[in-house]
Amino acid sequence: MKSMQFYILLVAATILAGCASSGQRAPVVDHSAAPKKSVAKADEARKKAPREKDWRPEAYVVQKGDTLYSIAFNYGFDYRELAELNGIQDPGMIQIGQQIRLFRGSTTSVIRPVVVDSKPIEPPVREQPRLAKYPYSEAAVAKIEKLQEQTTPEVAAKPEAKPKAETRPETKPESGDDNSADEALEWDMPAKGKLIGEFSESANRKGIDIAGKLGQPVTASAPGKVVYSGSGLRGYGKLVIIKHNKTYLSAYAHNDQVLVKEGQTVTRGQKIAEMGNTDADQVKLHFEVRRFGKPVDPAKYLPLGKS
Repeated sequence: MKSMQFYILLVAATILAGCASSGQRAPVVDHSAAPKKSVAKADEARKKAPREKDWRPEAYVVQKGDTLYSIAFNYGFDYRELAELNGIQDPGMIQIGQQIRLFRGSTTSVIRPVVVDSKPIEPPVREQPRLAKYPYSEAAVAKIEKLQEQTTPEVAAKPEAKPKAETRPETKPESGDDNSADEALEWDMPAKGKLIGEFSESANRKGIDIAGKLGQPVTASAPGKVVYSGSGLRGYGKLVIIKHNKTYLSAYAHNDQVLVKEGQTVTRGQKIAEMGNTDADQVKLHFEVRRFGKPVDPAKYLPLGKS
């Protein structure tokens, strides 16, 4: 009897050991996938969000106080491109009322025929032949026929209708929304320091202000080409403007020293200037982001928490 109980216990222990070593464990749920999925959805929604279309006109009429530099800045262009497009030799020489073309566009010559009067040509009216009396002979008959031919009025041939060339007005090419180029940009803070001024469209504050120390590095917020380097725009002091693509510009104002030249290509994070107080009440960097030349809130692009 005892041996039978021992055998049963031995079988039970064997079954329990087999269950323990079978490798079956409680399912493990990876919760880290959910945030990644939600981030991906948010990123996709951001890319599909409607964007403001290009609002710029085909041309601009120069007003009092304008310069070619300010026009290019306000409409998101390189001033040298506008100078070339408009045949301007000296960018500092523009006149009030002068029309500045902003887009190259295309002019197409359309050949259209001139509509002419399509009345049927009437047969010539033969005038009464002159009377002439000659003695009959073959030579006299020939003279009479020749005389009659001379008295027949000639019908002036109508001039052929020559086609007239018409030139269609120049139209601005559709720029469209280059979302892929916009989204490809990665923006960094242009300087370290305390944020002392925020963007406000209603208060006409076109960018943000970052306080710092004299000579502190100012870096390119995104890669691009320097399209302006100088102090020709009133209120900005020593200014650097970088064109990032067909859509975006960024501006860095009130610098003490500018370290880049126009036409130079810069990378994100590259030092382009040293912070200063030119045309400002204190040492600071005034930074703007412009979309098609229109100021937009830099907070939408910059990691302001890292300033």
